[in-house]
Amino acid sequence: MADQLQTEMMTMAGLNLIQQALTIYDRDLRLVTCNQRFRDMFNLPDALVTPGAAFEDTIRHLVTRGEYGPVDDVEQAIQARVETAMAFKPHYMERTRSNGRMISVEGSPLPQGGWVAVYTDITRVKQQEALLRARSEELSGQLMGYSEELAATNRRLQATITALEEAQRQLTESEARTRLTTEMMPAHIAHVGGDRRYTYSNRRLSAVLPGSKSDIIGLPIDEALDRAAYGMIREKLDAAFAGEASVFEFTHEPSSRRIRTAFTPDETQGGVYLLSMDVTEEAQTRAALQQTRRREMAAQLTSGMAHDFSNLLTIILGMQSKLQRMDLPEEASGLIAATISAARRGGGLLNRIADMTGPREHIARPTNLPRFLADLETLALSTLPEGVELSINNLTDAPAYSLDTGMLQDSLLNLVINARDACGRSGRITLTARSVRETWLEFTVEDTGPGFSEQALQHALAPFFTTKGGEGSGLGLAMVYDMTKLAGGRVHLSNTDTGGRVAIRLPLRVAEGGAAPGLVLLVEDSPDLRDTIREMLREAGHMVIEASSAGEALSLLAELPEISALLSDISLEGDQTGLDLLDALPEGHCPAYLMTSLPPDDPLHRAARDRAPVLRKPFAGAELEALLATGAAA
Repeated sequence: MADQLQTEMMTMAGLNLIQQALTIYDRDLRLVTCNQRFRDMFNLPDALVTPGAAFEDTIRHLVTRGEYGPVDDVEQAIQARVETAMAFKPHYMERTRSNGRMISVEGSPLPQGGWVAVYTDITRVKQQEALLRARSEELSGQLMGYSEELAATNRRLQATITALEEAQRQLTESEARTRLTTEMMPAHIAHVGGDRRYTYSNRRLSAVLPGSKSDIIGLPIDEALDRAAYGMIREKLDAAFAGEASVFEFTHEPSSRRIRTAFTPDETQGGVYLLSMDVTEEAQTRAALQQTRRREMAAQLTSGMAHDFSNLLTIILGMQSKLQRMDLPEEASGLIAATISAARRGGGLLNRIADMTGPREHIARPTNLPRFLADLETLALSTLPEGVELSINNLTDAPAYSLDTGMLQDSLLNLVINARDACGRSGRITLTARSVRETWLEFTVEDTGPGFSEQALQHALAPFFTTKGGEGSGLGLAMVYDMTKLAGGRVHLSNTDTGGRVAIRLPLRVAEGGAAPGLVLLVEDSPDLRDTIREMLREAGHMVIEASSAGEALSLLAELPEISALLSDISLEGDQTGLDLLDALPEGHCPAYLMTSLPPDDPLHRAARDRAPVLRKPFAGAELEALLATGAAA
C-alpha cells in the first residue's frame, strides 16, 4: 500500500512539472486526475479538481464565470460541450479567454474510454506570430503558412506524447500482472527461440525439476536442463520446431518425478512454447487404478475356472481316499499318496490365485514405521534358520507414514522368505527403509545369495515363474508386484556385488498426527487375547482398563469420563455384541473401534464396517496403532 501511495505521489509530482495544464476524464466524464497547472490556469475550486468531479460541473462553473464570453442560453452551451466530450473524438481548438489570454485545447480519446486534454497558454506564441507577420512582409505567404503549421504540429505532438506516456504506463502495469500470474502457476512456462535459447521463463523450472537452474533466460535449452531431462524431450522438441505440437510424459530419474510437458510451435517467431507440470501424484493414482482394473478383469477370467478346478480336485481327493481304503498292491499306495499330495498342492495354488485376483482394496492408514518394522522383524526372524542373519535399517525422517500395513507386511515377508531361500543355510539379509527425494518411500531387501539370473530379472515378476522347481509356486513376487502396483508404487529387481536386491517404492505420504497416549478401555472376552492386546497398547504408551462384556464396559464409561478410546471385540461375553455396545454409548462419547476374527462377508462384520473402524484379527502392534491413529487424524 505504501509503495502504491509513493508511486501515485511521484506520478503527480511529474505531472505538476509539465508546463501545460492536463486533465484525464473517464468514460463517464468523471475526473481521474489533473495537475496543478490546470487548477491555476482556470482558478478552480478544490471540489472541481478532486478525482471524481463531474465534467459538466466544471463547464457550468466556467460558463457562469464568463470564461467563454457572453452566453445567451447557459444550459444549452453546457449541454453542447458535454455532448462533444462524450463523442470521444480527437480535437484541437484555439480560443481567447475572458482575461484576454489565448489558449489551445488538444483532446485525445483513451482506448478504454474517456480522454486526455492538454491546455496550453499560447498568448506569447500568438504575439510572436503577429510580430513575425508585421516584421516579415518580405517573406512569402507560403513560408508563413509553414511556420504556423509547424507551431500547430508541435502543440499536437506535445499532447500526443502525453497520451503515449499514459498508454505506456498502463502497458507496464499489464505486463507486471501477467508475469505475477505466470510465476504463481504450479508449472514451468517458457519460450525457446529459433536459436534454441530461452527467451522467457516464469522461474519455476527448479520447482518442477529439482536441481535445475532458476535463471535460465539466454541459456541454450540443452545447458539449462540436465542431460537426463533433455535426452527425454529432445525428440518432441525437434518435432515442435518442425511445427508439430504434442504432449509428452516422462520420468525424470534424478528426482523420480513424473513430468508432463506440452510443446506448442511459435509460428510467429519460429520458436517453441513449453508448459511442464509435475504429475507424480496423478501418475501414482493412475497406476493404482489401472492395477485395480486388471485385477477385476483377472478375477472375472479366473473365478469360473477356479470353481471348476476346485470341484475336480475335490472329486480327485475323494476318489483317492476311497482307493486308500481298498486292498491294493503295495506299489499303489505310493501312487495314491503322490496323487493326493499333488491335488492338495493344486488346491493351495488355486487359493493363492484367488488371493491375487480377488477383490482387495488398498487402505492406507497412519502407521508408526519404527513400530511396524519392529513387529516385522519379530515375524521374519521366526522364519529364518540360525545361520541366516536379518538386519533392518530405518533411514526415514518422519515417524509416521500413510501405509496399508497388511499389504506391505505380506510383501516384505515374501521378500525376506525369498532371500532366505537364496541364502541357503547361511547368509545375511538386509531390509532398509528410506525416503527418495520426498516422492517415494522405498523398502529394499538385499541378500548374500547368488543373485538373479538374466532370465529372472526379466520374468520374475510374472505369475508362475519360479527358479525353485517343484517347490515354488511362482506367485510370491507376482503378489508383491500386484500389491505394490495397487498402492501406485513400483517394484525393481537388480543384483549387487554380494547378491540379489528387490526394491519396493510406494508413494510417500507423511501421516499427520498420531494416536496420543491416553486411557483405553479394552473390551475382550478372551483372557489370553486381552493380555496380548493390553501389552500392545501399553507398548504404545497407553494406559489400559479392561472389560469382558458390554454391560461392564458401559459401567466403566459412566464412572471414568477420562477414557480416551474404546476398543471392543464384536463377539462378547453374554447376549450383547460390540455393535450393541456402540448403540448404548452416551452422546459425545470417546472414539470407538472394533476388532473381529469374523470373515469380511459375515453379516456382523459388514454391519460393523458401517459403524466404526474395524481391525481384523490376527493383527500386530503397528496395525493396532494405525487403527487408533485414524481417530487422532479425524
